[in-house]
Amino acid sequence: MKITKEQISNGIWILAIVLILFTPLGFYPRVWVNKIVATVLSPSTVDKDEQSNLKNYNWDLIDLEGKQTNLQSRKGEVILINVWATWCPPCVAELPGFADLYKDYGDKVNFAFVANDEKQKVETFLKKKGYDLPVYFQVSATPKELESGSIPVTYILDKQGNIVVDKTGAANWNSDKTRALLDKLIAE
Repeated sequence: MKITKEQISNGIWILAIVLILFTPLGFYPRVWVNKIVATVLSPSTVDKDEQSNLKNYNWDLIDLEGKQTNLQSRKGEVILINVWATWCPPCVAELPGFADLYKDYGDKVNFAFVANDEKQKVETFLKKKGYDLPVYFQVSATPKELESGSIPVTYILDKQGNIVVDKTGAANWNSDKTRALLDKLIAE
């Protein structure tokens, strides 16, 4: 019996999934496995007829320097919101892609990386990794349309407040597909 490359590839994916779900791997091996999975998963858009519209932009956030802001100030712009934590392997796995995306789109898209974590841990993590990202913490309740029971969760909103991407789990955010979507939304 000859084993094909496709069977080997499928076997690797099954092994990776089993390792993630059923073994007590350490934190960094889980990050590594999530990075592998994320490299092939570009986020997809929500079908137009199934998109939610953010009606209430009233969401108070505070940045690492203690400056308070409200999502309302970003209404009418393209917004990318990622809810994450330092203790979450899929969150940590996708951050390098976000860092690269932010480097190229930080002046065209409003990014909000909302940490579900302690401020000191976030500051230490960002410094250690060398990430320069606009990180915030929640001060008020999350708008209903942006609530999720899982992290990481990422939303991309168009200028009209339509949630065009609603992705839970790690993904490759620095993909050509994501960049093309952002370019399109910026041009609208």
